[in-house]
Amino acid sequence: MPELIAEATLIPVPGGKTIEEYVGGVRTGDSKVSVAVMHAPAGWSEPAQTPEFDEFTIVISGAIDVEHDGGTTTVDAGQGLITRAGERVRYLTREDAHYVAICVPAFSPELVNREDD
Repeated sequence: MPELIAEATLIPVPGGKTIEEYVGGVRTGDSKVSVAVMHAPAGWSEPAQTPEFDEFTIVISGAIDVEHDGGTTTVDAGQGLITRAGERVRYLTREDAHYVAICVPAFSPELVNREDD
């Protein structure tokens, strides 16, 4: 039987970014995939990371910059980006951004490998 997810679990993070998790370790206990809607203010950034999951990002409004070993890729509204497990990346914004992140396997603090951890 289908399972309705009537609301997301709000996960606040430093710098004013919010995460609304619909599927994943926090909301549903799922470890295979996580699906979250992100709201990041202009000027937000996070430490570089080398996650042990693939991340599929779709920008709804605004833009995000993703720094990686090959340079920086800007992902504008209406575009998507795939980062693969084992790639060193850093996400940041120059303007307010609203985007969806899907992680396979699910995001977890143990798998993100942030450089400040």
